[in-house]
Amino acid sequence: MQHCLRLSWIPLLIALLVNPGHAAEPSPQKPVPLDIEFTARCDQTTQRYVLLLPEQFSTEKPHSLLIALHGHGSDRWQFVKDPRGECRAARDIARKYNLIYVSPDYRARTSWMGPQAEADLQQIIEELKSKYQIDQVFLCGGSMGGSSSLTFAALHPELIDGVAAMNPTANHLKYNNFQTAIQASFGGTKQQIPEEFKKRSAEYWPEKLTMPLSISVGGKDTSVPPDSARRLINILKQLNREVLLIDRPHEGHKTSYDDSRAILEFIIQRANSKKEKPEQ
Repeated sequence: MQHCLRLSWIPLLIALLVNPGHAAEPSPQKPVPLDIEFTARCDQTTQRYVLLLPEQFSTEKPHSLLIALHGHGSDRWQFVKDPRGECRAARDIARKYNLIYVSPDYRARTSWMGPQAEADLQQIIEELKSKYQIDQVFLCGGSMGGSSSLTFAALHPELIDGVAAMNPTANHLKYNNFQTAIQASFGGTKQQIPEEFKKRSAEYWPEKLTMPLSISVGGKDTSVPPDSARRLINILKQLNREVLLIDRPHEGHKTSYDDSRAILEFIIQRANSKKEKPEQ
């Protein structure tokens, strides 16, 4: 009887060897964030960013890139791990659109997109484009990260296809908070280097912001007051730019998950429509 049972397994073993597709296939592994170290060209220091490839990543086809810039006092891991609405929305949008997702330190926990942070972000984009097939580049961030997103886009519009800024300032000459950190990043005070502060204020360079742009603000935000962002959006509307402002008059220094998703969806959908629109 035991001999007969052993013989009965032989056809099944042969079938599995001949046609292994009947066996259960391993499920694809969830992408793991990679902590990338690089040497900054501007000063030869060691800098870092987090890279998360999409679940359906392929080296054979192009992917768009979403760069998320952290807020004051945080680091590259904020938009990768933090459960707050702004960060979860960015991760979910990257997942939905199969985007390469990057979150850099951009120098310091308190950098505010000074010259060195700017150079680092340029270098990161350049190196990612050399390694992967990058289609479009989107930039987002909250608070300091939102302000820095506007700054970088105004400085390098040729590199950015869409910007979503959450609770940002668009005017460093009129912004008065966190001045010690901003002065350290920019290289001096407003009185000492006013042109540097103006250069990094998106409100003074609306003509350069040709990409789809969205901003969320809170009317009761005293950390980063909303007035300059509102003015920037109004100017861009007069220039017939594709813009969205979500203005919550009773909110403070935060953007909800739903509003964060909305401003991110806006720039990606408008950028895709712009790309697909035939040339005139």
